[in-house]
Amino acid sequence: MSSDDTFVVVGLGNPGERYMGTRHNLGFRVVDELARRHDIAVTRRQFQSLIGSGLIADRPAMLVKPQTFMNDSGRAVRNLVQFRKIALGRVVIVYDDVDLSLGRVRVRPGGSAGGHHGVMSIIKEIGASDFDRVRVGIGRPPERDVTDFVLSPFHSSELEIVEQAIVRAADAVEQLVLQGVEQAMQVVNR
Repeated sequence: MSSDDTFVVVGLGNPGERYMGTRHNLGFRVVDELARRHDIAVTRRQFQSLIGSGLIADRPAMLVKPQTFMNDSGRAVRNLVQFRKIALGRVVIVYDDVDLSLGRVRVRPGGSAGGHHGVMSIIKEIGASDFDRVRVGIGRPPERDVTDFVLSPFHSSELEIVEQAIVRAADAVEQLVLQGVEQAMQVVNR
């Protein structure tokens, strides 16, 4: 049993200006959108992350942007979840996904990492995969290396689709916090 009923929404990305507009930082951008909507300052440095606390859908929530770089995201998540005694059912990980077409948003409970190194790191560090996810599609590159692709910025022709996806992903997080993963899947994944 958790001693804390706070929802922890973790957006995955890489810290620093160099990565700010890249495909791999969509998790950070969704957290920024939620912070804007709910007037939560994500500025407190704790657990190798930038953190902000407030309410989402009238429920206590913590917005988290790990500062460990994508492939080590699990260290930050583990430290926070263990220290605050957060139940995994209250953890939502938001991240980019090359296996979804550009702009598509999907909610999913648990499962594998699907090749995403940030999610792999979280599963490895906490020793479980039963946390909820909000995946934001960035599409798969036709011939480019996936690493180069995820670390590249969006093309100007993609920006409107990406901005809409960020809004829909933030809506998905709100739905998940308010009504649970099953209901969020029915609303978002149709």
